[in-house]
Amino acid sequence: MSWLRWILAYLFDCVHPHTTWPRHNRTGYAYVCCLDCGRELPYSLQRMRIVTRGELSQDRNRGGFGAHSAARASLILVSLWGLLLFNSDRAIAQTSEPPAAQTQIATSTASGATPTLVVGFVGGFVHSNDLRHSEVQLAQHLQVTYGDRVRVQVFKNRERAKAHKAIVEWFNGLATDTSADEEELGPHIILFGHSWGASAVVYLARQLERDGIPVTLTIQIDSVRKGGEDDSVIPGNVAEAVNFYQGKGIIHGRSKIIAADPVRTAVLGNFSFEYDREPAECHAYPWYDRVFFKGHTSIECDPRVWSQVQRLIEARLPPTIQPAQAEVAALFTQKISSH
Repeated sequence: MSWLRWILAYLFDCVHPHTTWPRHNRTGYAYVCCLDCGRELPYSLQRMRIVTRGELSQDRNRGGFGAHSAARASLILVSLWGLLLFNSDRAIAQTSEPPAAQTQIATSTASGATPTLVVGFVGGFVHSNDLRHSEVQLAQHLQVTYGDRVRVQVFKNRERAKAHKAIVEWFNGLATDTSADEEELGPHIILFGHSWGASAVVYLARQLERDGIPVTLTIQIDSVRKGGEDDSVIPGNVAEAVNFYQGKGIIHGRSKIIAADPVRTAVLGNFSFEYDREPAECHAYPWYDRVFFKGHTSIECDPRVWSQVQRLIEARLPPTIQPAQAEVAALFTQKISSH
Protein backbone atom coordinates (compact mmCIF):
# COMPACT_ATOMS: atom_id res chain seq x y z
CA MET A 1 0.00 0.00 0.00
CA SER A 2 1.39 3.40 -0.98
CA TRP A 3 1.90 6.06 1.69
CA LEU A 4 -0.85 8.25 0.20
CA ARG A 5 -3.37 5.42 0.20
CA TRP A 6 -2.30 4.43 3.71
CA ILE A 7 -2.85 7.97 5.03
CA LEU A 8 -6.24 8.26 3.33
CA ALA A 9 -7.27 4.85 4.67
CA TYR A 10 -6.08 5.75 8.18
CA LEU A 11 -8.09 8.97 8.19
CA PHE A 12 -11.26 7.82 6.44
CA ASP A 13 -11.32 4.04 6.30
CA CYS A 14 -9.10 1.30 7.73
CA VAL A 15 -5.48 0.19 7.20
CA HIS A 16 -6.14 -3.27 8.67
CA PRO A 17 -3.44 -3.13 11.37
CA HIS A 18 -4.89 -6.06 13.35
CA THR A 19 -5.94 -9.24 11.59
CA THR A 20 -6.67 -12.88 12.36
CA TRP A 21 -4.34 -15.72 11.41
CA PRO A 22 -4.75 -16.80 7.77
CA ARG A 23 -7.63 -19.18 7.13
CA HIS A 24 -8.92 -21.00 4.07
CA ASN A 25 -12.31 -20.49 2.49
CA ARG A 26 -14.41 -23.21 0.87
CA THR A 27 -12.54 -22.92 -2.42
CA GLY A 28 -9.21 -23.48 -0.66
CA TYR A 29 -7.79 -19.96 -0.88
CA ALA A 30 -6.38 -18.06 2.07
CA TYR A 31 -7.84 -14.96 3.65
CA VAL A 32 -7.58 -12.94 6.86
CA CYS A 33 -10.23 -10.98 8.73
CA CYS A 34 -9.50 -7.43 9.90
CA LEU A 35 -10.31 -7.04 13.61
CA ASP A 36 -10.83 -3.29 13.17
CA CYS A 37 -13.29 -3.11 10.28
CA GLY A 38 -14.47 -6.74 10.06
CA ARG A 39 -13.63 -7.22 6.36
CA GLU A 40 -12.35 -10.45 4.86
CA LEU A 41 -9.17 -9.79 2.84
CA PRO A 42 -7.35 -12.05 0.33
CA TYR A 43 -4.01 -13.25 1.70
CA SER A 44 -1.01 -14.80 -0.04
CA LEU A 45 0.85 -17.54 1.81
CA GLN A 46 3.73 -17.06 -0.63
CA ARG A 47 4.01 -13.30 -0.20
CA MET A 48 3.04 -13.51 3.51
CA ARG A 49 0.83 -10.43 3.30
CA ILE A 50 -2.58 -9.13 2.28
CA VAL A 51 -2.74 -8.95 -1.51
CA THR A 52 -4.82 -7.30 -4.19
CA ARG A 53 -7.19 -9.25 -6.42
CA GLY A 54 -4.66 -8.99 -9.25
CA GLU A 55 -1.84 -10.45 -7.13
CA LEU A 56 -4.17 -13.21 -5.96
CA SER A 57 -4.94 -14.09 -9.59
CA GLN A 58 -1.20 -14.25 -10.34
CA ASP A 59 -0.67 -16.67 -7.45
CA ARG A 60 -3.53 -18.84 -8.69
CA ASN A 61 -2.16 -18.90 -12.23
CA ARG A 62 1.24 -20.00 -10.91
CA GLY A 63 -0.46 -22.84 -9.04
CA GLY A 64 1.23 -21.91 -5.81
CA PHE A 65 -1.36 -23.56 -3.66
CA GLY A 66 -0.58 -27.18 -4.53
CA ALA A 67 1.34 -28.04 -1.37
CA HIS A 68 -1.27 -26.44 0.84
CA SER A 69 -4.06 -28.19 -1.05
CA ALA A 70 -2.34 -31.53 -0.45
CA ALA A 71 -2.01 -30.77 3.24
CA ARG A 72 -5.66 -29.81 3.43
CA ALA A 73 -6.63 -32.97 1.58
CA SER A 74 -4.73 -35.07 4.13
CA LEU A 75 -6.44 -33.23 6.96
CA ILE A 76 -9.84 -33.84 5.40
CA LEU A 77 -9.12 -37.58 5.05
CA VAL A 78 -8.08 -37.82 8.70
CA SER A 79 -11.21 -35.93 9.77
CA LEU A 80 -13.44 -38.20 7.69
CA TRP A 81 -11.79 -41.31 9.15
CA GLY A 82 -12.35 -40.03 12.68
CA LEU A 83 -15.97 -39.19 11.87
CA LEU A 84 -16.52 -42.66 10.44
CA LEU A 85 -15.16 -44.30 13.60
CA PHE A 86 -17.30 -42.04 15.81
CA ASN A 87 -20.49 -42.79 13.90
CA SER A 88 -19.81 -46.55 13.86
CA ASP A 89 -19.34 -46.58 17.66
CA ARG A 90 -22.47 -44.51 18.04
CA ALA A 91 -24.46 -46.88 15.83
CA ILE A 92 -23.30 -49.89 17.88
CA ALA A 93 -24.27 -48.16 21.12
CA GLN A 94 -27.72 -47.29 19.77
CA THR A 95 -28.47 -50.79 18.46
CA SER A 96 -27.43 -52.34 21.78
CA GLU A 97 -30.21 -50.48 23.61
CA PRO A 98 -33.60 -52.20 23.91
CA PRO A 99 -36.28 -50.86 21.52
CA ALA A 100 -38.33 -49.58 24.45
CA ALA A 101 -35.42 -47.50 25.71
CA GLN A 102 -34.83 -46.00 22.25
CA THR A 103 -38.52 -45.05 22.02
CA GLN A 104 -38.37 -43.41 25.45
CA ILE A 105 -35.33 -41.33 24.46
CA ALA A 106 -36.95 -40.23 21.20
CA THR A 107 -40.11 -39.18 23.04
CA SER A 108 -38.08 -37.20 25.57
CA THR A 109 -36.20 -35.36 22.85
CA ALA A 110 -39.37 -34.62 20.91
CA SER A 111 -41.11 -33.15 23.94
CA GLY A 112 -38.30 -30.58 24.19
CA ALA A 113 -38.08 -27.67 26.58
CA THR A 114 -40.00 -24.43 26.83
CA PRO A 115 -40.04 -22.65 23.45
CA THR A 116 -37.57 -19.77 23.74
CA LEU A 117 -36.72 -16.84 21.48
CA VAL A 118 -33.81 -14.49 22.18
CA VAL A 119 -33.70 -11.23 20.21
CA GLY A 120 -30.78 -8.79 20.32
CA PHE A 121 -30.39 -5.28 18.92
CA VAL A 122 -27.08 -3.64 18.03
CA GLY A 123 -26.55 0.06 18.63
CA GLY A 124 -25.70 2.99 16.39
CA PHE A 125 -25.14 2.09 12.75
CA VAL A 126 -23.61 -1.31 13.49
CA HIS A 127 -24.42 -4.24 11.21
CA SER A 128 -26.24 -7.13 12.83
CA ASN A 129 -23.47 -9.59 11.82
CA ASP A 130 -20.46 -7.53 12.96
CA LEU A 131 -18.63 -9.92 15.30
CA ARG A 132 -16.53 -7.16 16.82
CA HIS A 133 -19.56 -6.20 18.91
CA SER A 134 -20.58 -8.00 22.08
CA GLU A 135 -24.25 -8.25 21.13
CA VAL A 136 -23.40 -10.29 18.05
CA GLN A 137 -20.80 -12.38 19.91
CA LEU A 138 -23.30 -13.26 22.64
CA ALA A 139 -25.98 -14.22 20.11
CA GLN A 140 -23.53 -16.48 18.28
CA HIS A 141 -22.47 -18.11 21.57
CA LEU A 142 -26.08 -18.82 22.55
CA GLN A 143 -26.92 -20.27 19.13
CA VAL A 144 -23.88 -22.55 19.14
CA THR A 145 -24.46 -23.67 22.74
CA TYR A 146 -28.21 -24.31 22.57
CA GLY A 147 -28.70 -25.15 18.90
CA ASP A 148 -32.26 -25.80 17.80
CA ARG A 149 -33.61 -25.62 21.34
CA VAL A 150 -33.34 -21.82 21.38
CA ARG A 151 -33.97 -19.46 18.50
CA VAL A 152 -31.58 -16.48 18.48
CA GLN A 153 -31.77 -13.46 16.17
CA VAL A 154 -29.94 -10.12 16.02
CA PHE A 155 -31.31 -7.00 14.34
CA LYS A 156 -30.15 -3.47 13.65
CA ASN A 157 -31.87 -1.03 16.00
CA ARG A 158 -33.72 0.48 13.03
CA GLU A 159 -35.14 -2.94 12.11
CA ARG A 160 -37.68 -2.96 14.92
CA ALA A 161 -40.58 -3.62 12.56
CA LYS A 162 -38.74 -6.61 11.12
CA ALA A 163 -38.04 -7.96 14.60
CA HIS A 164 -41.66 -7.41 15.62
CA LYS A 165 -42.90 -9.39 12.62
CA ALA A 166 -40.48 -12.24 13.35
CA ILE A 167 -41.60 -12.47 16.99
CA VAL A 168 -45.32 -12.37 16.18
CA GLU A 169 -44.94 -15.09 13.53
CA TRP A 170 -42.89 -17.24 15.92
CA PHE A 171 -45.39 -16.76 18.75
CA ASN A 172 -48.45 -17.49 16.59
CA GLY A 173 -46.74 -20.58 15.20
CA LEU A 174 -46.47 -22.07 18.68
CA ALA A 175 -50.22 -22.70 18.78
CA THR A 176 -49.82 -25.58 16.31
CA ASP A 177 -46.23 -26.66 17.05
CA THR A 178 -46.25 -27.07 20.85
CA SER A 179 -47.76 -29.64 23.15
CA ALA A 180 -50.28 -28.95 25.92
CA ASP A 181 -47.56 -29.14 28.60
CA GLU A 182 -45.44 -26.55 26.79
CA GLU A 183 -48.44 -24.23 26.42
CA GLU A 184 -48.94 -24.33 30.19
CA LEU A 185 -45.31 -23.30 30.75
CA GLY A 186 -45.62 -20.51 28.20
CA PRO A 187 -42.97 -19.40 25.71
CA HIS A 188 -39.96 -17.34 26.77
CA ILE A 189 -39.10 -14.17 24.87
CA ILE A 190 -35.90 -12.40 25.91
CA LEU A 191 -34.87 -9.02 24.48
CA PHE A 192 -31.48 -7.33 24.90
CA GLY A 193 -29.57 -4.50 23.28
CA HIS A 194 -27.00 -1.71 23.56
CA SER A 195 -27.42 2.05 23.00
CA TRP A 196 -30.20 2.67 20.47
CA GLY A 197 -30.56 -1.11 20.47
CA ALA A 198 -31.39 -0.98 24.19
CA SER A 199 -34.14 1.60 23.70
CA ALA A 200 -35.43 -0.49 20.78
CA VAL A 201 -35.90 -3.30 23.31
CA VAL A 202 -38.37 -1.18 25.32
CA TYR A 203 -40.18 0.16 22.25
CA LEU A 204 -40.60 -3.37 20.90
CA ALA A 205 -41.85 -4.65 24.26
CA ARG A 206 -44.59 -2.00 24.13
CA GLN A 207 -45.61 -3.18 20.67
CA LEU A 208 -45.77 -6.74 21.95
CA GLU A 209 -47.93 -5.61 24.88
CA ARG A 210 -50.50 -4.29 22.42
CA ASP A 211 -50.36 -7.69 20.69
CA GLY A 212 -50.95 -9.51 23.98
CA ILE A 213 -47.53 -11.21 23.81
CA PRO A 214 -45.62 -11.61 27.11
CA VAL A 215 -41.89 -10.94 27.46
CA THR A 216 -39.80 -12.88 29.97
CA LEU A 217 -36.85 -10.49 30.31
CA THR A 218 -35.56 -7.20 28.89
CA ILE A 219 -31.90 -6.18 29.22
CA GLN A 220 -30.74 -2.64 28.45
CA ILE A 221 -27.04 -1.78 28.17
CA ASP A 222 -26.33 1.97 28.18
CA SER A 223 -29.77 2.71 26.75
CA VAL A 224 -30.09 5.86 24.62
CA ARG A 225 -33.54 7.14 23.69
CA LYS A 226 -34.33 7.49 20.00
CA GLY A 227 -36.80 9.79 18.30
CA GLY A 228 -37.80 11.42 21.58
CA GLU A 229 -39.55 8.24 22.78
CA ASP A 230 -39.13 7.38 26.47
CA ASP A 231 -37.11 4.23 27.14
CA SER A 232 -37.28 4.30 30.95
CA VAL A 233 -40.76 2.85 31.61
CA ILE A 234 -41.01 -0.92 31.17
CA PRO A 235 -44.46 -2.12 30.02
CA GLY A 236 -46.57 -4.51 32.05
CA ASN A 237 -46.18 -7.48 29.72
CA VAL A 238 -42.50 -7.76 30.76
CA ALA A 239 -41.91 -10.11 33.71
CA GLU A 240 -38.36 -8.92 34.56
CA ALA A 241 -36.15 -6.04 33.45
CA VAL A 242 -32.58 -4.96 34.16
CA ASN A 243 -30.49 -1.92 33.22
CA PHE A 244 -26.69 -1.51 32.92
CA TYR A 245 -25.31 1.96 32.31
CA GLN A 246 -22.35 4.35 32.52
CA GLY A 247 -22.79 8.07 33.07
CA LYS A 248 -19.81 9.79 31.43
CA GLY A 249 -19.04 11.10 27.98
CA ILE A 250 -20.94 12.65 25.10
CA ILE A 251 -23.19 9.59 24.93
CA HIS A 252 -24.20 7.92 28.18
CA GLY A 253 -26.98 5.55 29.10
CA ARG A 254 -30.18 5.97 31.04
CA SER A 255 -29.46 5.66 34.75
CA LYS A 256 -32.84 4.35 35.88
CA ILE A 257 -35.70 2.28 34.56
CA ILE A 258 -39.03 1.77 36.31
CA ALA A 259 -41.98 -0.56 35.87
CA ALA A 260 -45.26 0.75 34.52
CA ASP A 261 -46.91 -1.89 36.72
CA PRO A 262 -44.65 -3.01 39.62
CA VAL A 263 -47.04 -5.85 40.41
CA ARG A 264 -46.47 -7.45 37.01
CA THR A 265 -42.87 -6.37 36.33
CA ALA A 266 -39.84 -6.84 38.58
CA VAL A 267 -36.96 -4.44 37.94
CA LEU A 268 -33.90 -6.47 38.87
CA GLY A 269 -31.71 -3.38 39.19
CA ASN A 270 -29.99 -0.37 37.65
CA PHE A 271 -26.26 -1.17 37.67
CA SER A 272 -23.65 1.56 37.16
CA PHE A 273 -20.15 1.09 35.71
CA GLU A 274 -17.24 3.53 35.58
CA TYR A 275 -14.22 3.45 33.28
CA ASP A 276 -10.91 5.16 33.96
CA ARG A 277 -9.46 3.19 31.06
CA GLU A 278 -11.10 1.14 28.38
CA PRO A 279 -11.15 -2.67 28.65
CA ALA A 280 -8.59 -4.49 26.52
CA GLU A 281 -11.42 -6.03 24.49
CA CYS A 282 -12.19 -2.56 23.07
CA HIS A 283 -9.05 -2.62 20.92
CA ALA A 284 -10.99 -4.33 18.13
CA TYR A 285 -13.42 -1.40 17.94
CA PRO A 286 -12.94 1.53 15.51
CA TRP A 287 -10.61 4.22 16.86
CA TYR A 288 -13.20 7.00 16.53
CA ASP A 289 -15.65 5.14 18.80
CA ARG A 290 -12.93 4.65 21.41
CA VAL A 291 -11.83 8.30 21.29
CA PHE A 292 -15.11 10.20 21.05
CA PHE A 293 -17.46 7.76 22.84
CA LYS A 294 -15.08 6.17 25.32
CA GLY A 295 -17.48 5.26 28.12
CA HIS A 296 -20.30 4.26 25.79
CA THR A 297 -17.94 1.97 23.86
CA SER A 298 -16.26 0.65 27.02
CA ILE A 299 -19.49 -0.73 28.47
CA GLU A 300 -20.27 -2.42 25.16
CA CYS A 301 -17.03 -4.38 25.16
CA ASP A 302 -16.68 -4.86 28.94
CA PRO A 303 -16.62 -8.61 29.70
CA ARG A 304 -17.85 -7.92 33.24
CA VAL A 305 -21.09 -6.53 31.86
CA TRP A 306 -21.63 -9.13 29.19
CA SER A 307 -20.87 -12.07 31.46
CA GLN A 308 -23.72 -10.84 33.66
CA VAL A 309 -25.96 -10.41 30.63
CA GLN A 310 -25.12 -13.95 29.54
CA ARG A 311 -25.88 -15.38 32.99
CA LEU A 312 -29.21 -13.56 33.14
CA ILE A 313 -30.24 -14.97 29.78
CA GLU A 314 -28.96 -18.51 30.31
CA ALA A 315 -30.73 -18.73 33.69
CA ARG A 316 -33.98 -18.56 31.71
CA LEU A 317 -32.98 -21.00 28.97
CA PRO A 318 -33.30 -24.80 28.94
CA PRO A 319 -30.35 -26.68 30.47
CA THR A 320 -27.45 -27.32 28.13
CA ILE A 321 -27.65 -31.10 28.56
CA GLN A 322 -29.92 -32.72 25.99
CA PRO A 323 -32.94 -34.66 27.39
CA ALA A 324 -31.79 -37.70 25.40
CA GLN A 325 -28.40 -37.56 27.09
CA ALA A 326 -30.08 -37.49 30.49
CA GLU A 327 -32.13 -40.59 29.60
CA VAL A 328 -29.02 -42.44 28.42
CA ALA A 329 -27.23 -41.56 31.66
CA ALA A 330 -30.18 -42.78 33.71
CA LEU A 331 -30.38 -46.08 31.80
CA PHE A 332 -26.63 -46.59 32.16
CA THR A 333 -26.89 -46.00 35.93
CA GLN A 334 -29.73 -48.49 36.21
CA LYS A 335 -27.70 -51.16 34.38
CA ILE A 336 -24.73 -50.68 36.71
CA SER A 337 -26.89 -50.83 39.84
CA SER A 338 -28.68 -53.97 38.60
CA HIS A 339 -25.30 -55.74 38.31
